[in-house]
Amino acid sequence: MTKQIRQLDRVVIRFAGDSGDGMQLTGDRFTSETAQLGNDISTLPNFPAEIRAPAGTLPGVSSFQVHFADYDILTPGDAPNVLVAMNPAALKANLADLPRGADIIVNTDEFTKRNLAKVGYQTSPLDDDSLAGYVVHPVALTSMTIGALAAHEVSKKDAERSKNMFALGLLSWMYSRPYESTLRFLERKFAARPELVAANVAAFKAGWNFGETTEDFAVRYEVKPAKMKPGTYRNITGNAALSLGLVAAGVRSGLPVFLGAYPITPASDILHELSKHKRLGVVTMQAEDEIAAVGAALGASYGGSLGVTTTSGPGVALKSETISLAVALELPLVIVDVQRAGPSTGMPTKTEQADLNMALYGRHGEAPVAVIAPRSPSDCFFAALEAARIALTYRTPVILLSDNYVANGSEPWLLPDVESLPDLRVEFATEPNGEDGTTFLPYLRDPETLARPWAIPGTAGLEHRIGGLEKADKTGDISYDPANHDFMVRTRAARIETIPVPDIEVEDPDGDARVLVLGWGSTYGPIGAACRGVRQRGLSVAQAHLRHLAPMPANLGEVLRSYDKVVIPEMNLGQLAHVIRARYLVDAISYNQVRGLPFTAAELETTLEEVLKNV
Repeated sequence: MTKQIRQLDRVVIRFAGDSGDGMQLTGDRFTSETAQLGNDISTLPNFPAEIRAPAGTLPGVSSFQVHFADYDILTPGDAPNVLVAMNPAALKANLADLPRGADIIVNTDEFTKRNLAKVGYQTSPLDDDSLAGYVVHPVALTSMTIGALAAHEVSKKDAERSKNMFALGLLSWMYSRPYESTLRFLERKFAARPELVAANVAAFKAGWNFGETTEDFAVRYEVKPAKMKPGTYRNITGNAALSLGLVAAGVRSGLPVFLGAYPITPASDILHELSKHKRLGVVTMQAEDEIAAVGAALGASYGGSLGVTTTSGPGVALKSETISLAVALELPLVIVDVQRAGPSTGMPTKTEQADLNMALYGRHGEAPVAVIAPRSPSDCFFAALEAARIALTYRTPVILLSDNYVANGSEPWLLPDVESLPDLRVEFATEPNGEDGTTFLPYLRDPETLARPWAIPGTAGLEHRIGGLEKADKTGDISYDPANHDFMVRTRAARIETIPVPDIEVEDPDGDARVLVLGWGSTYGPIGAACRGVRQRGLSVAQAHLRHLAPMPANLGEVLRSYDKVVIPEMNLGQLAHVIRARYLVDAISYNQVRGLPFTAAELETTLEEVLKNV
């Protein structure tokens, strides 16, 4: 059968099923195949917090969305063009997100009366008119997989588990994806069980061949490679990029990297990744709790390492006292907060930007720290380097605010030239610095950075007192003097406020925009996509994005006052907007949502159009 081949410029696919159906693995492999073709990619994994949620239920649905195109894209896509639904729960949970005319590939074997009843279907949507507005492809994924593996020495249960590979094979054929890397991946993953390698490969090829031979799929699609800057690329998640950024910081500083961490979703992958890099001077310690983890990291910094601790919002709350101690000790410390929906345990696997206030102010006393936020998965690499640079240069804790959307999402990353990365080498104190030539003054500051000297314990003649009690200027002795306390508080604040950070850049193609959209962190993609959409309709809008949240860019006030209206979209209830209003007296317009999901470009476009109408 000769199949028609149709060219597309972009596609959004969502794989959905039970959390035990392997949807994350399936989506990850499809993404890897797509990366090899040179398409631009953006992904959105979405899975329940439970290790194994009740099978066949709405809370148990796990999905993976991948958006790929032949041009530069900024988001995982607002609405899937294709939904692969492994059971009724997956269909019901995702149907509302589909545009009319979307393709739905359903695993008909799972549409039993029992499974339909679990999610409230009285009759099967495959048998009534409820899916009339979509292109439905009924495929008996489970039984066809079992049939394809009948000659293999695997149990029926293992054969059923391979249905995700059948689905992957079908979609790989449908969108002309290369599959050699997936076959190699399966060989590595199941190396200890050759029978499972053979079964999964057979299931994948069965899905591919089904697409090739069935009349239900009469069209095959191609998406040409995107035009990208020349170089070597790899697909990377935010957590992986952040981890490699910390490794690079260690290499460029010449210091050991010490990670003290307690496992917590969605930050645990950083611990897993860094534990692989011992040969590059990385030491990882899984502590018994969050407080021990940050204490160990701070102790490592005191000993001359780059101390790092990783966590999410609940862990930052527990670490706050030790972060305050780091402020008093004036030692470098990088705190990575991969934000998730709160408060308390909240929704551990869902995204949010609600820790900004805690990062800026969440310590007792006047305890300022630097705060930065990456805007995309690949930007996590450079944000980690920047956090390390500030921490080492200015002897301060730095909070790096990632979030679940950035951490688990992925995109192509252009590997940088290592020699182009910043030089982070540090000069430790090696001799007394007092006027008499014999005294060491641990709080005698560098006049340019206001940083105090960093003396490795055991250095002869440089013994000095550390601790949480207030220090006397220069000597570091314990002091209760009111004037000294006022001076030290103001000096610590000045050390943060005077850190030079790049000016904020404004994207205003026409140069005549009267509305500015200001964002921070992971809202960069949706904001950028929305601004593109608004401009395509002939309207002018400017976009600016903050990486440095403390201190803020020196030109930010001037930029804000250059526009009639400033819109600030955030996945919280307006935390950055409150800061902007208070500091710059700008009546910013907040656009907020806290649904545990990133913004869609379409909803932001609608909001911006309403604002533009009233300018």
